[in-house]
Amino acid sequence: MAKNVLGTDLQTCGTDPMTGFYRDGCCNTGQGDQGVHVVCAQMTEEFLAFSRSRGNDLSTPEPAWGFPGLQPGDRWCLCAERWKEALDAGFAPPVVLEATHISALEFVDLADLKASAVSPGSR
Repeated sequence: MAKNVLGTDLQTCGTDPMTGFYRDGCCNTGQGDQGVHVVCAQMTEEFLAFSRSRGNDLSTPEPAWGFPGLQPGDRWCLCAERWKEALDAGFAPPVVLEATHISALEFVDLADLKASAVSPGSR
């Protein structure tokens, strides 16, 4: 089983909407995941606007891709580099440490993730 940034078993990030590179609800990664979608983040209006301004509109539904569009409060597996970019710009969404894949530590410091952490059950 994959590990999270705390060194324990990776927990589910979100299933409504279904997230993860493999659309299994978890921030697992593998060879085909060039974006490294490993940070389990809880969406905020500020982050969604920031992401849209960077050319990645996560709010607008894309029915052809089965993508419902994200709303504040939704949990989504973000690319580690996008989360770091948002952190540096002051727009990083909160993260669920237990559901953030350990490989995120190749891109982001654990201290930064912990400073932005929410508990797994909070919304």
